Amino acid sequence: MKTMFGIFKMKSEKEKLQSQYEKLLKEAHTLSTTNRKMSDQKTFEADEIMKKIELLD
Repeated sequence: MKTMFGIFKMKSEKEKLQSQYEKLLKEAHTLSTTNRKMSDQKTFEADEIMKKIELLD
C-alpha cells in the first residue's frame, strides 16, 4: 500500500534545482544556434543553480 502513494511524494529542494538546471542547459543549447547572448545567459543561470546544488551536498 505504501508504494501506491510514492508517486505523490514531493520533490526535494535538490531535485527541484537539478530539474531547473537541466532545463536551463537544454534552453542554452537550443539558443546557441540562434542567439549566442541568450545562450550565454542561460548557461550562467544554470551555473548559479549548480552552485546552489553543490551547497546542499
